[in-house]
Amino acid sequence: MRYNKIRKMDISDGPGVRVSIFMQGCTFNCKECFNPETHDFNGGKEFTDATIDRVLELCGNENINGLSILGGEPLHPNNIEGTTKLAKAFKEKLPNKDIWIWSGFLFDKDLKDKEVMKYTDVLVDGRYVDELRNPTLKWKGSENQRVIDVQKSLNNNEVILYA
Repeated sequence: MRYNKIRKMDISDGPGVRVSIFMQGCTFNCKECFNPETHDFNGGKEFTDATIDRVLELCGNENINGLSILGGEPLHPNNIEGTTKLAKAFKEKLPNKDIWIWSGFLFDKDLKDKEVMKYTDVLVDGRYVDELRNPTLKWKGSENQRVIDVQKSLNNNEVILYA
């Protein structure tokens, strides 16, 4: 597994100041994707335990609200194991901070039974659709995407949108 980059202080991918990691590799190839350099599974840098340690160190800063995991596609079969390992380690070390994940996969169809969802607070799901682009949307690029409160959704066994 590989990652593209880590942003130490990101204010655009979730609420507050966050650490964002962009995983490498995606097969969706959405038209006008904002991050096409993350599509090649062979690009970027190797994702290792040292990468996880670095992300946790950055997230430990008291000014950081949480961790955002984007891509590429962090929940692609090639990436989900590493993403899960990172999310679990984050929640064990920083249980009072939140994890946001962006994925082209759908929560109710593809993801609700995956281990990584146990550690995820908010999921922005659905592929970016350029024809449904709306720059006024918060934390998503197109009208079809959903911002989901994962823990409430799991507890209620239905999709509950993040308010």
